[in-house]
Amino acid sequence: MKRSIAASLGLSIALLMSACAPSDDAPDPGTEGNGETEEGNGEEGAAGEECAEDVTLRVWSWRTEDATAYNEIFSVFEEEHPCITVDFQAFVNTEYNQILQTGLTGSDGPDVAQVRTYGQLQPLIEGENIVALDEIVPAVLDFPESILAGAMSVEDGQVYGVPFASQTLQMYYNVRIFDELGLEEPTTWEEFLAVNEAVADEGITPLSVGGLDAWMMPIVHDTLAAPRYGASEFEEAVLAGETDFTDDDYVASLQVLLDVEEYMPQDVVGVSYTDSQMLFATEQAAMFPGGSFELAFFQNENPDLELGVFQVPPAPGSPIDHPVTPAWADGNWGLSANSAHPEEAETLIQWLATTEFGQMMANDIKQFSPIPGVTFEDPLMQEMWDLYEENPTPYLLLVHFRYGDPTGTDIIGDRVQALFLGDTDPAAVAQDLQDGVSQWFEPGQ
Repeated sequence: MKRSIAASLGLSIALLMSACAPSDDAPDPGTEGNGETEEGNGEEGAAGEECAEDVTLRVWSWRTEDATAYNEIFSVFEEEHPCITVDFQAFVNTEYNQILQTGLTGSDGPDVAQVRTYGQLQPLIEGENIVALDEIVPAVLDFPESILAGAMSVEDGQVYGVPFASQTLQMYYNVRIFDELGLEEPTTWEEFLAVNEAVADEGITPLSVGGLDAWMMPIVHDTLAAPRYGASEFEEAVLAGETDFTDDDYVASLQVLLDVEEYMPQDVVGVSYTDSQMLFATEQAAMFPGGSFELAFFQNENPDLELGVFQVPPAPGSPIDHPVTPAWADGNWGLSANSAHPEEAETLIQWLATTEFGQMMANDIKQFSPIPGVTFEDPLMQEMWDLYEENPTPYLLLVHFRYGDPTGTDIIGDRVQALFLGDTDPAAVAQDLQDGVSQWFEPGQ
């Protein structure tokens, strides 16, 4: 039975073991010539040398929830580079792309910024808003090719970002609720449905899903139904032009969402992403289909929340017989072509490619840093990563179908909302997706 939220709430990425180090070309912050010079400010840099200038670098991000942690991380950089201050600014995720585009073309924009990956990175490259990093940050070339795919230009093949995190999709669950109800992690679809039924019978929301924010819909779809369309096998076929999104298996994967809608909050399209997070964090829902990027939020919001994760088993009729963990390169650090302090900005972005920074990302922000040598000390992070390595698959629409307009994720986000509202059906959603991406996607290229 659906539960009312109003009543309830008051890429296959391999980590290399060699360490990355800053470039030997990094400027010495204690020497003159670091950007625009103002004589005699008396600031002391490394080894007691006076700073030619006390420079402030603007760093922009879409991760408002991580602002405190980032400020602490950048304080480590400031200690190592006393002549440079980092002004970290975070903006609302859904507004960030437009804010960044405007900022990079003006005089008040960032010196270094978090930039997107894959298709959403290309406009910044084509607009010459960010610079190639192959020579500025040579350490980035030691990253695995699979992760660099999200940071490269499709035109010149150069790297335009330092990857900062990869993400995985899985089902979070409340261990206390499972234990009290005598439930175990499901290994078959039938067991998964039985778990949902048992939770619903107790008056608890089984699946905490918020359908109001369209960007979450393709995440929910891949978490629940990637095996049903074939995961990596379908990826290979659709990219080669051997099938398309009207394939019966892809249509059936969309039907999976309707099959489990009854276990989501009532009127799911009216439930925001934030509400779905809080429903789970306050232990009023038993499971949450989402990304590894949620982990720090849940742990910070409710330190007593005992979390577990599992891969959703394949639904009946799936062309593969095992569960999968979809993943993608989540973002990069880009160097603004309009930075007023390019040398200092290069020093910072070189530091962002070091194991020192990557380990703090893993420890403090609970992100899967792809920097070689980083380890995951949080046991749940390691479990998620192990599940991914066991059965990896790409988050298909984000990795491959954001290189044109409309993007695959935008189409599915909107059409799945309509699906939940009863305004369309799975076959029509699949056709809309195929029609949309066909405007720019050419198989086999």
